[in-house]
Amino acid sequence: MFSPKFGLADDMTMKIDTGFHVRVFHAAAKKRMAAWAWAIMLLLAGLSAWPATAQEVAEGDLLARDILLRADRIRFPEGGFMVDVVITTTQPDSEPDVRAYRILSKGNSRTLVQTTAPVVDRNQILLMRDRDLWVFLPNLSQPIRLPLSQRLTGQVANGDLARANFAGDYEPKILRKEKIEGETYYVLQLDAVDKWVTYRRVLYWVNAKNYRPFKAEFYALSGRLLKTALYQEFQNLGGGTRPTRLVIEDALRRGNRSVLEYSNMAERDLPDKIFTKDYLKKLSR
Repeated sequence: MFSPKFGLADDMTMKIDTGFHVRVFHAAAKKRMAAWAWAIMLLLAGLSAWPATAQEVAEGDLLARDILLRADRIRFPEGGFMVDVVITTTQPDSEPDVRAYRILSKGNSRTLVQTTAPVVDRNQILLMRDRDLWVFLPNLSQPIRLPLSQRLTGQVANGDLARANFAGDYEPKILRKEKIEGETYYVLQLDAVDKWVTYRRVLYWVNAKNYRPFKAEFYALSGRLLKTALYQEFQNLGGGTRPTRLVIEDALRRGNRSVLEYSNMAERDLPDKIFTKDYLKKLSR
């Protein structure tokens, strides 16, 4: 018996409609499940990639630090040492200016720079302890405090002689690799650890094969290039193969350059007392 309200045609329509709606429901459910599955896959992929990215950043920082330390050890010994430096400064239409210094350094925190020529400036002494720098003059009873960034002579700042390495003053990161005359170099960006450092930023080229320093560009706080340095003439010096010649070109005044020539480098066990004001007051008299 059929209900008077629903006939055979109505019953068939109901069955057809019901089947259609069931199929539509299943199709929509499948789409929603697929969308959720895709979202979960993306989330899991992102979560799995994040530690790898962090690890890569950490490994890059460690590699940059290792490269910088190796280059520093090539430039100067790690412990106490003594070295003589002759600085010849030239500029257009002027006679060369030649000055000589003896440097005693203990790590990167204590350095003594004594002028040995010309005779008129002999016994002028720079003392650096950590970030503090003083100059002792024979005719003054008290030392004068100076910034590391102040010009010492020519293109050379006080910090260029007083600070023995870059690793203590800058945070390094690897920018890229460059090929120059068949050699591959790491290009490091060195950012100053504080405002007392000699330069705000340095770009530093280091040989990828032997970690020898090749070139450095020094920048001011404004981002302006101040000067460029080239490390040259690697020879046996102070127990290692080191650059014995450093050429610094002024980026602001064309033709102005200073050439630093290093000699008589030797490792020394330097007593702490020589890096004190009282001791140096006696020396500068």
